[in-house]
Amino acid sequence: MRDKVQALAGGMMVSIIVLVIAGIFIGIGAGVVNQMSATDSVIWAFFKLMLDLGLMVMRNLPPFFAIGLAFALAKSEKGWAAFTGFTMFMCFNVAIGSIAAFHGWTAETTSVASLMNDAGYDKVAAQNFNSLWGESLGIFAYNMGIFSGILVGCITAWIHNRFYKFEMPTLLSFFSGPRAVVIFAYFAIMPIALFVYYAWPPIAGALQSLTTLITSSGIFGSFLFGVFDKGLLPFGLHHLIAFPIEYTRVGGVMEIDGVVYEGVRNIMNGQMSSPEATGYITHNFTSGRIPIQIGGLTGAAYAMYVTAKTQNRKKVAAIMVPAVFTAAVIGITEPLEYTFLFVQPFLFFAVHVPLNGLAYVITEMMGVSIHGNQLLFMVPNLLQPEKVHAWALLWIVPLYFVIYFYTFKFFILKFDSKTPGREEDDGDIALYSKEDFKKKKEQTSKGLPAEIIEALGGADNIENVANCATRLRVSLHDESLAASDKVWKQELNAIGVVRMNKGIQVIYGANVITIASGIKEALGVDS
Repeated sequence: MRDKVQALAGGMMVSIIVLVIAGIFIGIGAGVVNQMSATDSVIWAFFKLMLDLGLMVMRNLPPFFAIGLAFALAKSEKGWAAFTGFTMFMCFNVAIGSIAAFHGWTAETTSVASLMNDAGYDKVAAQNFNSLWGESLGIFAYNMGIFSGILVGCITAWIHNRFYKFEMPTLLSFFSGPRAVVIFAYFAIMPIALFVYYAWPPIAGALQSLTTLITSSGIFGSFLFGVFDKGLLPFGLHHLIAFPIEYTRVGGVMEIDGVVYEGVRNIMNGQMSSPEATGYITHNFTSGRIPIQIGGLTGAAYAMYVTAKTQNRKKVAAIMVPAVFTAAVIGITEPLEYTFLFVQPFLFFAVHVPLNGLAYVITEMMGVSIHGNQLLFMVPNLLQPEKVHAWALLWIVPLYFVIYFYTFKFFILKFDSKTPGREEDDGDIALYSKEDFKKKKEQTSKGLPAEIIEALGGADNIENVANCATRLRVSLHDESLAASDKVWKQELNAIGVVRMNKGIQVIYGANVITIASGIKEALGVDS
């Protein structure tokens, strides 16, 4: 079960990629368009196009998740899975709309005015019932947000993985294989839509109650979010905490310029695109990452540097500087976090995790309101500085640097933690000559996938290969055949290893997608 949950979390990252790009387009496009009064220039038209392309994604998230999850969770024939995912998503919404019409519910009859005048609803009840409905790609159906895309994507992948090798009778052989999945999906969608039609209203009510609880919990809720978001990182489940709050109605609902946005990130993107908005929400469950990624982890890295053996400090700096840069600029923190997680879990769970939760509390109490939590994605803020309220970060970030530096230094020395440069065997972090570097680079580009396959117990032992933003996720027939953690770290360039029943996760950082592609190519499977 845990493996399936982790696969779902990793699969959602496929769709999140397009959200990141959309956010950049909205930030740059809105930043220019909202400042220009002349709407007939080529410059205005170009940046308006950027804005519209970004908003297109934000306003059509469900199909992106249906396609992305079907693609990511499919074991083979991923193109057919993605195609089936989109087909099934359209059929799902049409089926919901058709069942609703049979019961007398259409876009007209579910309007607030019609519910109050014709159905006898009071205003609050009419508004609540009306919020259940909406349109996706022009089709009237339930307003399920990305939940509809996630549901359809997962069901599509489940059907696809079981029937993509299905053999039809000779007369119908054209419809064998992945083509058969499309047929099965058509038939499957009818009972699924019927079930969802009756199940969604109480689920939506429960989600609304959860939303109220989260949004009314104030800084205590922010602290818990920060703790769980970071505390679940080693288990690969952190996306399941952040994702619903950031991208679904669990994180709140807000109407901006006539468009309803669900989830704190989507709301902030809507505020960024709006010429009327004067700032961003502060109860956003994202600003707390800034002190950690820019200040805290930099302080932790510096503590590991100064506590390293004198003769090893240059080597440690060569490791830490790129990791600090990656954390601050693009927000990938795992290379740094796993550096101390595996050698001293106390530093991670007893120091880093609670300080992470506290960062969310401090930024919210100080009213920090800024779009993005990595330096790269903060650039669009320069185009609309009037919406940014983040002066407090000028002292919060340095404060977190100091706290992390002295705390980590104290505990590293107290527990004699074998952080980089403090190992008994100094050869683990050896420097390389230019020739060694060339050989290592050649090994990485040509031989690393083959060596990883061997370390996984050989091609026959590998059941499935996938990856998220930083981890190589592999399902194995026999996990005991996988190489030791020492082999992974010292010979195969891994940052860390997480073992589980029938599988293994190897942390490589941002370059994991290249490594995963190389492995899949060597195995002869779909990327």
